[in-house]
Amino acid sequence: MVSDQPLTLMAVHAHPDDEALGTGGVLARYADEGVRTVLVTCTNGELGDGPGGVKPGEPGHEEAAVVALRRRELEASCAVLGISDLELLGYRDSGMEGWPQNGADGSFWSTPVKEAAERLGTLMELYRPQVVVTYDEHGFYGHPDHVQAHRITMAAADRTGIPDKVYYTAVPRSVMAGFADLLRAQGVEPPEPMEEDPEFGTPDELITTYVDCAGVTDRKYDSLKAHASQSDNIFFLGMSRELFGTVMGREAFVRARDRTGQPVPEDDLFAGLR
Repeated sequence: MVSDQPLTLMAVHAHPDDEALGTGGVLARYADEGVRTVLVTCTNGELGDGPGGVKPGEPGHEEAAVVALRRRELEASCAVLGISDLELLGYRDSGMEGWPQNGADGSFWSTPVKEAAERLGTLMELYRPQVVVTYDEHGFYGHPDHVQAHRITMAAADRTGIPDKVYYTAVPRSVMAGFADLLRAQGVEPPEPMEEDPEFGTPDELITTYVDCAGVTDRKYDSLKAHASQSDNIFFLGMSRELFGTVMGREAFVRARDRTGQPVPEDDLFAGLR
């Protein structure tokens, strides 16, 4: 099922920095292989940490300054990963589930799915990606903007009929089960939420695709480092590069849509397309 179009991977993420952890490996690996890599970032990230770690609602948290900071970090991350095209939808960050900003004017969560999907569909028509990656219907962990990114991606894929394959990012539960013990063995104390929810992650039987990214883990680490202003990344940056490479050298996905007929499990997002 070889296409006349250049091989193109489009990743649709909610916020600046989301591209780094779940898809930094595939973005860097496929860029190295000559695949055109397109990152669509849906929100500006206004409700992330400000300079010095100041949180939304605290004195000194200025949204305009946060947006400017996160834009610079995002561009630095893209450079590290070799992303060829960055597209910004520019919606307002909706905040975590239950925050009053969920329903604010211009927030991504409050934007009609059809409206945002039409804008994303226009980008799909421009770039013609054979492979699109986003979150599952739960937004991986329930963040409203992640859920919305899933919804508009699937709606845009349906409307345009362009992608041959659509994938959801995933963390296998079997990996999570041993992750905390591995960290402690290396002298790193895992964050509490990692052990609080035994249902966190994707059941192993649903995983269809594992992509080896061991050769680009340094760049994945540097991509996260580019977003160092965000406290969620501090834990990962506290690992040594060696430990980070050990635990982050493979990325997992659930294949949600497919026109290639390629059997699973597979080890290449472009299996059947080249």
